[in-house]
Amino acid sequence: MQVSVESGEGLERKLTIQVPAETVEKEVDSRLNSMRSRVKIDGFRPGKVPLSVVKKQYGTSVLQEVMGEVMQNTLRDAVIQESLNPAGTPAIEPTSMEPGKPLEYIATFEVYPEIELTDCASIEVERTTAEVVDSDVDTMIDTLLKQRTTYETVDRASKDADQMTINFDGSIDGEQFEGGQADSVPVVIGSNSMIPGFEEELVGKSADEEFSFDVNFPDDYHAENLKGKKATFVTKVITVAEPKKPEVDEEFAKSFGVDDGSIETLKSDIRANMERELRNKLQEVLKKEVLDKLLDANDVLIPKALINQEAENLQKQMMDAGQLQAGMSLPKELFEGEAKRRVGLGLVIGEVVKKAEIRPEADKVTAKIDDIAQTYEDPSEVINHYNSNPQLKQGIEALIMEEMVVDWIVDQAKVTDSAKSFHDLMNPETQQPA
Repeated sequence: MQVSVESGEGLERKLTIQVPAETVEKEVDSRLNSMRSRVKIDGFRPGKVPLSVVKKQYGTSVLQEVMGEVMQNTLRDAVIQESLNPAGTPAIEPTSMEPGKPLEYIATFEVYPEIELTDCASIEVERTTAEVVDSDVDTMIDTLLKQRTTYETVDRASKDADQMTINFDGSIDGEQFEGGQADSVPVVIGSNSMIPGFEEELVGKSADEEFSFDVNFPDDYHAENLKGKKATFVTKVITVAEPKKPEVDEEFAKSFGVDDGSIETLKSDIRANMERELRNKLQEVLKKEVLDKLLDANDVLIPKALINQEAENLQKQMMDAGQLQAGMSLPKELFEGEAKRRVGLGLVIGEVVKKAEIRPEADKVTAKIDDIAQTYEDPSEVINHYNSNPQLKQGIEALIMEEMVVDWIVDQAKVTDSAKSFHDLMNPETQQPA
């Protein structure tokens, strides 16, 4: 077997492989001989068919079959011989397949890049810190109270935080528009569930009162035909109801699984859950920060075949998750940016794992599964489920590997801590721009 290697653009490699004719012919003759005892040809007894007759009838198909297998086997041997690491499936183009002549073909593929990791001491990382304080627990209890709020009908004019049940009929320039009409709709004043200005018009109104008002749809409204348009809403109030929050008492505590009804136990449980969420959020934020900086610090050539494959996976995941309406699809190109990032990170992380000799530690895997299980009603059942499902456990091991890579980089990088409140960290969308 003769092999020559040619480097193409970037990571592309072309292998030209030539296999002696005798190698192919020997295997073809061997297979044809083995067929003699099995084939049935008119005029010959079973097992007595001459090789020449078998060759005439089956030679071409056997030759094609042998050539295909020889190309597969010799390509594998050539890749090993030339110490190449293909990324993706090679494209094979036969250049000579004539009987009696050497078999020659070209295999084109990309190889995995050789990565020289940047010294992690040069990487600058901003590590977010936060803690759960008493006021955060109080805020969470207030949120739970709001979630348990009921509404009681009252005979008075409406005010902020009341729930009103209304009918409304919207029109633009005297014409009704789709979605602008509804009956018996509950609206909490101040909830911002309606377009800006709508809820303010409901303040001071009483049951059975009918009125109309004008409001403008926002310029960034989701419906193109309504953006920035002024609409008139003819409205009738059905009922006005005021909020009734439950008391923070023994009954309230028991409703959250605190058997003795102790408010202190409830607060302790809430704090423990918040601290668990905070640990996970801090780890998530730090991981993104570190991995983004790691990728930025290592300019890696990424095989196009792997980007294409990952883009297809992302496209399929979105389809399988039912995030698109039936019959819709998104072009694969939309996923290529994220695919490139994922593949690049995978390559660099893999190099860190090799360099640092990182292995998933059993105690960390156990601790992670236990932490996940605590969010369920029966933690022991969840733990058993993970431990009895190798695929799920491998997913946890991969997660632990990523976290260990992050820790390894943080230990060497230039780290600056940045303190945030629990609320700002967990609810970044509510922060006001500076």
